[in-house]
Amino acid sequence: MSIAHLREEYRRATLDESDVAADPLAQFHHWFAQARDAEVHEPNAMALATADADGAPACRMVLLKEADARGFVFFTDYRSKKGEDLGANARAALCFWWGPLERQVRITGRVERVSSEESAAYFRQRPRGSRLGAWASAQSSVIASRAGLERRHEELDAQYPGEDVPLPPHWGGYRVVPESYEFWQGRPSRLHDRLRFVPQSGGWRVERLSP
Repeated sequence: MSIAHLREEYRRATLDESDVAADPLAQFHHWFAQARDAEVHEPNAMALATADADGAPACRMVLLKEADARGFVFFTDYRSKKGEDLGANARAALCFWWGPLERQVRITGRVERVSSEESAAYFRQRPRGSRLGAWASAQSSVIASRAGLERRHEELDAQYPGEDVPLPPHWGGYRVVPESYEFWQGRPSRLHDRLRFVPQSGGWRVERLSP
């Protein structure tokens, strides 16, 4: 199969400067609500791009758990590859792709850890199995076998009976504080609409980018 011939014309919508909110966060929530209403599978799934101290990039999918005026929050093991990257280079890029709507949103910014109180509050909301998994897995590390991982999970299940599973010290949230947003709407002939928000005098300036 030739991948080069897999192409599609995007015709669902347009994106004009007069269509977007003055606040890019409000525009994001508007598009997110439309993606959710369109029953996009996991509309909060986002690609997270980081780079290590040498500038080598890495990208993976994570789930957005909060988006407010402070930034965009996801949770992970601080010892993971993404945690190592962010410890060395506290900047990241996010990308949401909502295929049925022919849209993507890109966000870049600096990254900070959320407070331990915020991490604990979210951790308590997770299913019990996921909380045990945060203890069982040293994310991104090499392991001997899946059987060993599952055995460790069973041991922790016995160690922490009931719902009282504490927050691991190595687990918590990161917040991406946006420094730019880009809203992309697919258009025919690859003449896509791209509107970028950049900071300006306490607010945001909208720029149209060539596709």
